[in-house]
Amino acid sequence: MSITQPHTDSYYAATVGDRTDFAPLKGEQHADVCVIGAGFTGISTALHLAERGYRVHVVEANKVGWGASGRNGGQMIGGIAGENNIAKHHGKNVDELFSELRWAGHDIIRQRVQHYGIQCDLKPGYLDVAIKPRHLREFEADHERLQKAGFPYETQLLSREETRDLIGTDAYIGSHLNMGNGHLHPLKLCVGEARAAVSLGATIYEQSPVIRIEHGDKARVVTEQGAVTADFVLIAGNAYHQLEKKLRGVMFPVRSFIIATEPLSAETVSRINPRDVAVCDPNFVLKYFRLSAEKRLLFGGRINYFGEDPVFIRRKLRQKMTSIYPEFADLRIDYAWGGTIGVPVTRVPLLGRVAPNVFYCQGYSGHGVNVTHLAGRIMADAVAGTMEQFDLFASVKPFIVPGAHLLTKPMVALGVLYYQIKDRL
Repeated sequence: MSITQPHTDSYYAATVGDRTDFAPLKGEQHADVCVIGAGFTGISTALHLAERGYRVHVVEANKVGWGASGRNGGQMIGGIAGENNIAKHHGKNVDELFSELRWAGHDIIRQRVQHYGIQCDLKPGYLDVAIKPRHLREFEADHERLQKAGFPYETQLLSREETRDLIGTDAYIGSHLNMGNGHLHPLKLCVGEARAAVSLGATIYEQSPVIRIEHGDKARVVTEQGAVTADFVLIAGNAYHQLEKKLRGVMFPVRSFIIATEPLSAETVSRINPRDVAVCDPNFVLKYFRLSAEKRLLFGGRINYFGEDPVFIRRKLRQKMTSIYPEFADLRIDYAWGGTIGVPVTRVPLLGRVAPNVFYCQGYSGHGVNVTHLAGRIMADAVAGTMEQFDLFASVKPFIVPGAHLLTKPMVALGVLYYQIKDRL
C-alpha cells in the first residue's frame, strides 16, 4: 500500500489559503496527455496543453505543489543552469542561444498571474550579493550583457556601501540589483495555475502514487485504484521520482532548508530591505533570503542534512542568518522546513524520452521557478510535434552515475563537501 503525505509544515502551507482537495484516481480513464506530478513542471505543462485544447489528466502522489514547487525560496531568477554546457554541445554562442529563453519563464508567470488573477504575492526585485572579488567580476559581465541586450528592467551594480544601505548588512563586498527578477509565494502560484488548468478542462488527481507505466502505442499510467490511458505521458516528478529505471542516477537530490521568522517591525524592514527585494549569494552551498507578504524574514540555505527535525533546522539556519544579521539572534522563528531539489551531474535540465510517447522533464539545479514554466511550454510544444527547443536540451545526454539512487546520502554529502571547497576558492 503506497503512503501519501500532506504538505510539509511550512510557512507556505500555513498561508496558502486555497487548499486543494482533488479526488484520487479511480477506475479506467482516458486522456490525450497524462502528466505524472503536480508540481510546477506538471501543472505548467498541463495548463499550456489545456489552453491549446488537449484533454489532460494530472496524477499526483500527494498534493498539488507538495514537493520543491511548494517549498522553495520563492525566488524568480533568470537564467538556465548548464547554459554553457548546452551551448558548447551545439557549438553556438551561449548568449545567442539563450538570450530570450533566460527570461521566458518570468514572462509566462507574469502573464498567468495577470490573466487568471492568481494572488501569489509576486514582487519585482532581486539582489545578487558578492562574497569574493570573482563574484564582482561575474556581476560586471552579467550587467554588461544585459545592457547590450537592451534588458527592459532596471539593473545596477552596487558598491559595498550601497549594498549595506539596501539590505542593512556589511556581509557583502558589492552586489548586482536586477528588477526583472523577483519573488513570490510558490505554493499559491502552483495552486492558482492548477485551478486555471481545471477551469479549462484538465483533471487533477491527488493522493494517487503511480505504480508503473505500461508502454505501447498508447501508454497506461497505473495507480493502486485506477489508470489513465493516454496518447502521451509526461514524467514530471523531479527529485522525488524513482518510477522509471532509465532515469535513476541521472541527478542528485540536494536538500535545501528554510526558516520563517516572526513578522518584523516596520523600522526593521526599512533598515534591512526597504525595496523588498530577494537576496542570494552565488555559492553552490548558498544562502538566500527575502521578506514575505507579512514581512517575515524567509531565510534559506543548503546544509548537509537529510532529516526533517525543525529544531535542528532552526538551529543551523539561525547560525547562518546571524552571520549576516547578528541582531536577529533572539528573533522568534515560527516555521522551519526542508525539501529536495534535483541537480543533474551536468547541471543541464533533463528533457527527453523513455519511449516514443513518454517524455520526462526534471533537474533544474535551484532555478526551478523560472525554468519549470519555460519547460512546461517546451513540453507542450513537443506533444504538439514542435521539437526545436525540446531537442536543444534533449540532445545533451545525461551523465548517469550507476547506483547513485541507492547511495543518495553519501553521494550528496561528498558533492556538498566538493562544492564547499570550491566555494572557498
